Amino acid sequence: MTGEGDARLRAVVELAQAMAAAPALRDSARAAAQRARQALGGSFAAICKWERERGRLRVLVNVGELAPGEREFPEDETYPVHAFAEIVGFLHEQWAGGGEPSAWVEVAAGEPGGGDADDGSLVPPGSPGRMAALRRRGRGCCVVAPLVLHGRAWGELYVARRPGEPVFGRADADFATVLAAVTAAGIAQTERLAEARRLAFTDALTGLANRRAVDMRLDEALEQHRADGVVVSLVVCDLNGLKQVNDSRGHAVGDRLLERFGSVLSLCGAMVPGTLAARLGGDEFCLLAVGPDSDEVVKVAGELCGRAAELELGEGVAVGVASTGDPIGAVPSARRLFRLADAAQYRAKAARSGGPVVAGRHGGADDPVVRLADAPEPSPGPERRRFRR
Repeated sequence: MTGEGDARLRAVVELAQAMAAAPALRDSARAAAQRARQALGGSFAAICKWERERGRLRVLVNVGELAPGEREFPEDETYPVHAFAEIVGFLHEQWAGGGEPSAWVEVAAGEPGGGDADDGSLVPPGSPGRMAALRRRGRGCCVVAPLVLHGRAWGELYVARRPGEPVFGRADADFATVLAAVTAAGIAQTERLAEARRLAFTDALTGLANRRAVDMRLDEALEQHRADGVVVSLVVCDLNGLKQVNDSRGHAVGDRLLERFGSVLSLCGAMVPGTLAARLGGDEFCLLAVGPDSDEVVKVAGELCGRAAELELGEGVAVGVASTGDPIGAVPSARRLFRLADAAQYRAKAARSGGPVVAGRHGGADDPVVRLADAPEPSPGPERRRFRR
């Protein structure tokens, strides 16, 4: 018994460690399901989330021996909660009785035995949906443990065995309850870290990425460019008329302009898959595209100019584009690509251009935008833009 207790303690520790090392909920859920399956001697395990607003259980991950049609990370495997009423019935009855939610066992029709639940406390009223699923997928029994976060049922841990293998007993259900508690704690930690990352890389007003996110993604993109020649394009935007809106109508209206333009930027960025839309700060925004050719990005920049000009507030937008797909010379650093895009935007703003200005399109190294970007930075005056360094 001591040996079994030690093995189960190790399994709990290994589960917690595996979840702590996972970078995202998907990986965390997989680690938990895999460790729980091994710890309970199951052939299959899954983690499901209860989507209350839709009244369904959504499968996040399946591991082990998959039945036909099952996928490790399914896109749309869901089950109506009314087919598994125990999650809203049995669990709530447990709480109402002053206890904590605990695991229960389901056995497929025709499978002998029912563990050591001689008083029936282990097995709630049978779930026709669960029993049918067991038979359909060639499984003999399962143990189901609720995942409880912040005092509410979040989902469930499900572990199954093959037909003919020993049916889960009370000790297994109690152990599954412990594994579910550790899993729930790991999921809560993963969600907290995801929220912290989201806040660290998101602009609070517009919901777009922030400058920190752009810097990180641009550094990664330029590494890809240097290694594989991947085209990297930067579209820098300066929203015209924001100061006038703030001065004449108040900062709340100015914020509405920023939010509205952020939505337009996001919409245009979505026209090129994988594009990052960001607010750099104040009235400055950008799009970062990795992979598409520069003509495609310039087309989107033109669309952005047109849509911005139609906004109820503001005076349109000045847009500059710099792409490694154009003759702009070497791009050894993010700073140079930013300077080129800034210089193009400066030219667009000075000329009151209704469309984007693109670095390198008029003479390569002799392009006025490229020369402006590469010129020594003078002392800033009232009419001179200080380019990013």
